[in-house]
Amino acid sequence: MFLHSHPYEPFLFPEATKLIVGTLPPPRFTQGQLKPDDVDFCYGSRNGQLWPILDKIFKLQLKYETTAFAAQQRKDFLIANRIGVCDIVASAEREKIDASDLGMQNIRLRNLVGYLKEYTQVNTLLFTGGNSKNGPEYFFRKHLKEFNLRLTVVSDVVPRIHVFTLPLEDEARTIKTVSLTAPSGAANRAVGSMELYKKLKDENPDFTTFDFRVMQYKPFFQ
Repeated sequence: MFLHSHPYEPFLFPEATKLIVGTLPPPRFTQGQLKPDDVDFCYGSRNGQLWPILDKIFKLQLKYETTAFAAQQRKDFLIANRIGVCDIVASAEREKIDASDLGMQNIRLRNLVGYLKEYTQVNTLLFTGGNSKNGPEYFFRKHLKEFNLRLTVVSDVVPRIHVFTLPLEDEARTIKTVSLTAPSGAANRAVGSMELYKKLKDENPDFTTFDFRVMQYKPFFQ
């Protein structure tokens, strides 16, 4: 059994107003076996699309390489835009060493509610996936139950939007969650089945699943 522990601490700072929330990077990041065009930072897999999406939206001219410079580019962007990263899974066990969310067992979650209480400017959680089993929204719902909290739906159209109220000593705080389509190749089939994507593809045959994600992510990151 492989212990798949998260290789990165949450990237948090007092000014952050949004948090990107996923699960775990591919096992090779835990094993320290990065490929030359991986970036040694959150969402740095060469197969992942989050940074290419943000690169496209913000025209960042990012490097895709295993260097300190490439990692620092991403950190500088997040700080400048007041965006933190706090994946919800601390560790999981796997029988098969792959990046499948469904393959995770004996999962240990991070105390995301605790981080939200500590970082008081955060008002939005950006889930890199939805409520399918072992997705970030799925885990967050389980986590909220530990505190007798729950999500209330605002919009049930993808990307689904919810809110919840975080009780504090002085006053409650309302936090929004947005369940984005996962920035991975595995989610391309789900994108392809969406009516909006089909419509846009019919109108422009060159329109891609990557273009669709750029369009979807843009209003929530800017």
